[in-house]
Amino acid sequence: MTTTDPTTPDTDTRYVVTRVVDASPQEVFALLADPARHHETEPTDWVRGSLEEDPAPLTELGQVFGIEMFHENAHGRYDMHNRVIAFEQDRTIAWEPGQYGPDGELGTGGWTWRYDLAPAGGADEATEVTLTYDWSAVPDQLRKEFGLPSFPPTFLEESLAALERAVTTE
Repeated sequence: MTTTDPTTPDTDTRYVVTRVVDASPQEVFALLADPARHHETEPTDWVRGSLEEDPAPLTELGQVFGIEMFHENAHGRYDMHNRVIAFEQDRTIAWEPGQYGPDGELGTGGWTWRYDLAPAGGADEATEVTLTYDWSAVPDQLRKEFGLPSFPPTFLEESLAALERAVTTE
């Protein structure tokens, strides 16, 4: 079952969705920490795959992983490079998407993706997964340019359903 948190005070700048997944926190985290599998958590074909042929698992803060993306509103295919901004093994993982500029520096737009995991029902066989999409740090001009948020909260609900399918059909 998926729930959207209607009590979140700043729903103008973030979505928070929770779902209980029939897999251990370790199994869910392993999927989220594998850039080669990120497309499996996507309810559409927006996330295509890792830019690296054999990407290393995410293991620490500051790590950057590249993802091939596709969206018609972004003129088709493009690359995103995501910097890990929260990492607690089997508990929390978050990243801020960005792109490298001509100076070689990774610039980010101010939005983040965060997954918080907790054992559900006191057992290690199910996981309460909370997905937060936060665009509170996006400058107003970029919000208008990108039309943020560019999807409804149901997109996150569908994303967690895709995550559950991916982790339970391994």
